[in-house]
Amino acid sequence: MSNATVRTYEHFPLARRIEHWTMMLSFTILAITGLPQRFSSSPVSIAFVGILGGIETLRTIHHIAAVVMMLGTAWHLLVFGYMSYVRRTRLTMLPTLQDAKDGLQALLYNIGRAKTPPQMGRYTFEEKMEYWAFVWGAIIMGVTGFMMWNPIATTRILPGEVIPAAKAAHGGEALLAVLAIIVWHMYGVHIKRFNRSMFTGKMTEEEMLHEHPLELADIKAGMADRPLDDATLRKRQRVYLPIAAVLALFMLLGVYGFVSAEQSALTTVERQMPTVVAFVPWTPTPAPTQTPTVPPTETSLPTASPTTGPEQTPDSTPATPSVASDLTWDNAIGAMLQAKCSACHGATALGGLNLSTYAGALQGGASGPVILPGDSANSLLVAKQQAGGHPGQLTPEEIAQIIEWIDAGAPEN
Repeated sequence: MSNATVRTYEHFPLARRIEHWTMMLSFTILAITGLPQRFSSSPVSIAFVGILGGIETLRTIHHIAAVVMMLGTAWHLLVFGYMSYVRRTRLTMLPTLQDAKDGLQALLYNIGRAKTPPQMGRYTFEEKMEYWAFVWGAIIMGVTGFMMWNPIATTRILPGEVIPAAKAAHGGEALLAVLAIIVWHMYGVHIKRFNRSMFTGKMTEEEMLHEHPLELADIKAGMADRPLDDATLRKRQRVYLPIAAVLALFMLLGVYGFVSAEQSALTTVERQMPTVVAFVPWTPTPAPTQTPTVPPTETSLPTASPTTGPEQTPDSTPATPSVASDLTWDNAIGAMLQAKCSACHGATALGGLNLSTYAGALQGGASGPVILPGDSANSLLVAKQQAGGHPGQLTPEEIAQIIEWIDAGAPEN
């Protein structure tokens, strides 16, 4: 039979194919930019971040792809409402008991315990599982992504421990989604039997007989597409379209709030390079002793006595002993920061900042150093705490101690 006589049936209209490719593109970019952050110590991840010009560029691309996926999800919900209310399309993507039977039948057929494969309709049980797995994954990624994107807003309601938990769940779900696409979707759609319908929108009769025999039977019986008269269609549209417009507005406002609710710890700020004194003595440096005008004679040299201590000359004026500050990392500051900040800036190092160790505190995070010894006015740690509303908010007395400690040179012990 020549290609000209092969009968085809529309399986995916153009709008549905555009929606699919948009979501696929955003998912691919999210995976490519998300996995290097999940496995940040891998040499491949380090090289990839370097190619893109740094971690901030990588995160910007990741955030843009996330916004595209959120907008695509909002569009999908509006289309679902239109198809279910206006067009009254059968909800063939909802799971049913028949899907479990089809799965069992497919298993028995694949291991040689059944003679025929399952007969399936518009969507197979595998396609339904993929769809609802995507829905579940989108919910998990959206909730955990919001927590990491807006940690301050999150910790106003939930304890700080949810931030590292969200990070772990976000990375684990992302890895699971990527593996599912590579292993399941690629095999079922592109390897086992190459399905071109998402490219062409159509399936041949042979493909329909193999993949969707029940849908083909409905099409030939005239039961697959139930046409609507124009009057009924316009009446339903007048009801649904205003509601859809309001829903679209609320969803757009939700996406805007998602991405602009706060300036989180992951936001890049312009680094200020203040002039910092390398060493500030805690006690005044003694003035040098003036050279005597009359050279001392041998008889005029003072001698040591058991009561006055060692011999001193006019040129050996004793220096004023330095007084160490009581505020050091080891005896006060370290314990204070660990108690208030370790939930986000402990071992998980949110934003690259680890305040659980002295070295980590001085090193700073993705936004640069947060402690500038001798310069509390330009230290980001002080600025964040003085602004108020921080998840690990210090008391005014504790902030004053932090300022005193930094101005004294931020001593460790």
